[in-house]
Amino acid sequence: MGAIRMPRWSREQYEKMIATGIFPPGTRAELIDGEISSMTSQKRQHAAAIRAAEEALRVVFETGYDVQVQLPLALDPSSEPEPDLSVIQGSWRDYRDAHPSSAVLVIEIADTSLDYDRDCKGSLYARSRIQDYWIVNLTDRCVEVYRDPTPSTGAHCGWIYRTSQYYASGQNLAPLAVPSRSIAVDDLLP
Repeated sequence: MGAIRMPRWSREQYEKMIATGIFPPGTRAELIDGEISSMTSQKRQHAAAIRAAEEALRVVFETGYDVQVQLPLALDPSSEPEPDLSVIQGSWRDYRDAHPSSAVLVIEIADTSLDYDRDCKGSLYARSRIQDYWIVNLTDRCVEVYRDPTPSTGAHCGWIYRTSQYYASGQNLAPLAVPSRSIAVDDLLP
């Protein structure tokens, strides 16, 4: 007996499901490489980290950028993730008719989702050529920074980040889009 093949969804099909109300109110889901993934409920520490990171990013990314919190990125025909934070070029007004298709920085806050955010989402963001991907690692109280996307046949979505760096409490890091502006790791952790 063979394995059960789950259907692969397109972003267009996924958005139609949302529009028709197929998901019950309050459902937290996202489309990752053709698969609809449910997102777990947020613990208080996770929510606090989102707020901390949002505040820090809004100070660094002023004019010409918008900081989005848990909003969709239309990355490709089979993926519409909702990262915890993303920084897009322009204003939210530029995206009234369609979700942004890229970001200059994507941040996921991780505790129980750490492996998923490193492997599955990291591979998706690399495939989408997101140049700057950060994971605020609540378990180890550090920020993992991933850069230099490159193809890799063994990766979940066929891509990985070639370089990774880890920043601990007391250290600062700078986003690629505004390298002259740094953020303290402590400002990203609750």
